[in-house]
Amino acid sequence: MTRLMEIEIPLPPWIVLPAFFALLVILGKIIDLFSQRYLRQWAARTAFKTDDLFLQSLIWSMHLWLVLIGLYVTANALELPDKLVHFANQAAFIGFVLTLIYLGSRFLVLFIHEYGSQYEPIRASTGLLENLTRAVIILLGLMIILDSLGVSIAPLLTTLGIGSLAVALALQDTLANFFAGLYLLVDRPIQVGDYIKLDTGDEGYVERIGWRCARIRTLPNNIVIIPNQKLSQSVITNYYLPEPRMSLLLKVGVSYDSDPQQVEQLLLEVVQEAVGQVDGLLGEPAPFVRFIPGFSDFSLDFTLICQVRQFVDQYSVQHELRKRIFKRFRQEGIEIPFPIRTIYLKENDRSRVVNHDASRADARPEAHHLPRPEEE
Repeated sequence: MTRLMEIEIPLPPWIVLPAFFALLVILGKIIDLFSQRYLRQWAARTAFKTDDLFLQSLIWSMHLWLVLIGLYVTANALELPDKLVHFANQAAFIGFVLTLIYLGSRFLVLFIHEYGSQYEPIRASTGLLENLTRAVIILLGLMIILDSLGVSIAPLLTTLGIGSLAVALALQDTLANFFAGLYLLVDRPIQVGDYIKLDTGDEGYVERIGWRCARIRTLPNNIVIIPNQKLSQSVITNYYLPEPRMSLLLKVGVSYDSDPQQVEQLLLEVVQEAVGQVDGLLGEPAPFVRFIPGFSDFSLDFTLICQVRQFVDQYSVQHELRKRIFKRFRQEGIEIPFPIRTIYLKENDRSRVVNHDASRADARPEAHHLPRPEEE
């Protein structure tokens, strides 16, 4: 009589156990054939690369489970001492938990790696997330194993709580930067490649968002390193949201003798001719001109509004458009004014001013004065 997994079989153990192990070997072969015919072909058709690695880990774990089942059945089928049976059962359970820890951490780490390699916002922090995930799963597995061995985990939890509090206080700034980095990765107010400007005046391209700091490359090709906590608390202007395309407002002033209708027409002709010739200048939406801000002290001011491909293109586009506008205005005889002030003085006021200047000159004989117009 053999007791096999709570089932009494009227056969001696030397017959039942070999038959049972033969059954386990057959199950292992069936798992291999099923995985080779179906699972591996399915994994090969998917777009993900990591599912092949996880499938190999799963097949290896299933074979190990068969071995653990054999150990458990053998220990309970044979007439062994209770302590030895208990030890074998504990070993089988611990082995099963360890394989679950391995599979769980393997699956999540591969998932994070696959997702992080495809999505730029978390690519820089995939290593940190993988290590944290692996540590959490291993810690949970160890707590389950200790509890199964009869070890009280309450003191361990208390120790971990006190230790975590001490570590949190010691690494307050580091943890603040870490969680601020997670906020930046999840909420995604900025992404790698965006051109941003902070309320501190720093601006440039986002090069990298790490777990502690972000790197911004300025136009002079310098790197500004900003802690994540300060970055998350800053007022950020993202010139790439909602899209990289942006409006360029170009102010142009002409003399009061100019015809506003003609000026508007000439500006439109210049910018329309430049579309396709000036890199970064867009033809859609169509450019337009507004007589704004209008009347200034010495000029009629117009604003030319056009679209550029991205923030940095505005500089080259302004450069080319200003040259073309200046050339076209010269050809059409339109004057671009500069500040001129004409002051009219009465004869008595002028004499008084001249005498006042002369008295100041007498007081400082060492000063040298240019001859005044009336003295020439």
